[in-house]
Amino acid sequence: MSDPHDSLAGGAPLAFPAPLAPYAARAEATRGRLHPEPESATRTSFQRDRDRVIHAVAFRRLKHKTQVFIYHEGDYFRTRLTHTLEAAQISRSIARTLRLDEDLAECVALAHDLGHPPFGHVGEDALQEAMAPHGGFDHNAHSLRLLTKLERRHAAFEGLNLTWEALEGVVKHSEALIGADPSTYPEAIAEYAEKQDLLLDRRGSVESQVAAIADDIAYNNHDVDDGLRAGLFSFEEAREQPLVGGALKAVEARYPDAPRDVVIAEAVSELIGRLIDDVVGETRRRLADASPESADEARRVGRPLVAFSPETEEKLASLRRFLHKNMYRHYKVNRARAQALRIVGDLFGQFFADPGTLPTHWREAAACAEAADASGAGPEAGRARVVCDYIAGMTDRYAIREHERLFSAMPVL
Repeated sequence: MSDPHDSLAGGAPLAFPAPLAPYAARAEATRGRLHPEPESATRTSFQRDRDRVIHAVAFRRLKHKTQVFIYHEGDYFRTRLTHTLEAAQISRSIARTLRLDEDLAECVALAHDLGHPPFGHVGEDALQEAMAPHGGFDHNAHSLRLLTKLERRHAAFEGLNLTWEALEGVVKHSEALIGADPSTYPEAIAEYAEKQDLLLDRRGSVESQVAAIADDIAYNNHDVDDGLRAGLFSFEEAREQPLVGGALKAVEARYPDAPRDVVIAEAVSELIGRLIDDVVGETRRRLADASPESADEARRVGRPLVAFSPETEEKLASLRRFLHKNMYRHYKVNRARAQALRIVGDLFGQFFADPGTLPTHWREAAACAEAADASGAGPEAGRARVVCDYIAGMTDRYAIREHERLFSAMPVL
């Protein structure tokens, strides 16, 4: 059997490279960078963006940041890095088929999770609670903060100085932001919007929509994979789900003697292929209906152009409910969640109350933030944001080690 990733929308294999569609973003027509730079002689603007993300410190740290499990539960399960690479691969496949700019779609997918703190969504919950009086915490907004301020790899400017299109894609990864009241924007997004208008009243480029749905495909499938391998739910329970059950039954019919670990891998591949086919088919229908003649026209369409079919979306909603009940709230995961909440909460409380316990660079940054007090929210808000930046950048194992250093009964140097 051929790889289902290669059978898109039931059609014949595409000949590549294909010319870009009218609605695709074009690197040669980019809206540019906040800080103008000479163009590269060997890469397009979007290729350069992608490479800058890959070389970022925050990208490397994704290797030791987890999705659902904390790192010492086992080294087989997905991390933020493996999830990001899977999402980028799916994003590129869909973009190529739809004749979009693959590099931009890949870049947005590679950057979409940079702002996640340690311990997955549990770490985000802990920082949201700690930062509630000080401007809040949102991982999507923190991704923008990393890309435009915290990453320091260039002498001429803060951040990575990505193109407008790349930053737009990262910011608009969350549908909730699009068209929202500006007074509700997360702090980092509101602050950056004063420097560069990212057209937050419109949807993102088709490439950014592809990256967002590729993220959805990746995490649903790898959570099924990890959940089955970890024994958080059984094959029998998974077979009752329309999407997963259909893939499992198809694989078991083709390979009745295959071991279970191979059946899982084949079923996940089968399901990813089916979901890609569904997205490509539905997106082509929506593009044909809207007929956008440029990337800007695509942004003005009143509904998402990249989407699952209604039938598949209904089945995915059922799968999400199943995973929430049987995986995300499994007692083993709840125990890890309790540990992670305590670690992040303790660290924030300690560093906020006593900035002198921060490493030198961060202690100096906290002092500068308090002195500047640019937000008008008081010096505590500046200190809290620096503490939040420090903790959000930690890997799982580094956060655990910092907690041991500060709260262990025995000194840990």
